[in-house]
Formats: sequence, structure tokens, C-alpha cells
Amino acid sequence: MIWVPPDGLFRLMQSDIERVLFDEPAIHKRLEEMAAQITADYSDRELMVIAILTGSLMFMSDLLRRIPLPLKLDCLSVVSYHGKTQTSGDVIFKQLAVPDVAGQDVLILDDILDTGYTLAAVREKLETAKPRSVQVCVLLSKRKQRARDVDADYIGFKIDDEFVVGYGLDFMERYRNLPYVGVLRKELLEQPNQ
Repeated sequence: MIWVPPDGLFRLMQSDIERVLFDEPAIHKRLEEMAAQITADYSDRELMVIAILTGSLMFMSDLLRRIPLPLKLDCLSVVSYHGKTQTSGDVIFKQLAVPDVAGQDVLILDDILDTGYTLAAVREKLETAKPRSVQVCVLLSKRKQRARDVDADYIGFKIDDEFVVGYGLDFMERYRNLPYVGVLRKELLEQPNQ
């Protein structure tokens, strides 16, 4: 067995990135702008934030610390990619009950709006509980035709239809801890399960 120091593994992970789309300072600057808009829009209301795990963790943490409003936070664990680069369209909720959002102003947080399957399913499920309002906030929105008709009310960045990782986004549960958003090298996407 060959021992690789931890920083060596991190460098190996970084070498899997074709190019960086948004570095840490650019992400933080955009989060400041989004937080200011959300704060203004909800200044007279208590906000109920529903974060979609696991991809939104970094985004959620950094964004919510910039919103000086009373808010409640809950999370939903939802799976639609099942370890692949394309969603199956089959959205699975990992918990039996959804958070109690009746009469609440709900803001759904997710890492990326791609096909729309996940966000449409989450929104529909939450709306059955009769919230006062539901809006969607995403770090990234792909410029593409969506399989489901869903839009985000708050968007960090619009991107082309490329497979991105970092800042919470993963491929095969890897790369989430990169401090930036980057495009994964295409040859890695074509390899069988690593």
C-alpha cells in the first residue's frame, strides 16, 4: 500500500478539474448579493428554509449566515442522480415525513437547477402542506430545456450544460469539499464506477 499525504489527495482531486468556473471570492461576493435581496424580500416575515441535502450544505451554510432575519431551518434528503451524471427522473425522498410548513413562507435551497425533476418534486410535496408561499433559491442554474417546468426565484450563477463539482456538488460522492465550482474532466465521467 502506498501512503499519500492528505494534501496530495486534495491535489489529485484538483487535477480532475478541467477548469474553475467560480472561485471562492466570486461565490462569496454573489452570496452577499443574494442574501441582501432575500433579506429585503422577507424583511417583514419569518422565513422557513428547506435545504435539499447533501449538495446544498456549503451553499446553505454560507448563505444563511449572511441573512440577518429570524428563520427556521429544516432539511430534506432527496436522491435523483443515483451515482450517475444524468438524473433518472425518479426522485426518492429519504424520510417519510416532510417538514411542517403549513402557513409558512418557505424558501427551498438547492445546489443546482438542472432538469427540474428534484425541485419540482420537492415543491409539489411541500405545497401539499399548505405553506403561505414557496420560493426557490439555487446556487447554479443550467441554461437548458428542462424536463419539468420549474424556475428559481433566486439564482447565484447561470451556467452552460456542463457537469460541475465542488462547493457541495459531487460526482460519485467526491469533490464536495472543493472551495470552488469547476467543470469535471469529461474522461472521468466516462469511466465505470471508480
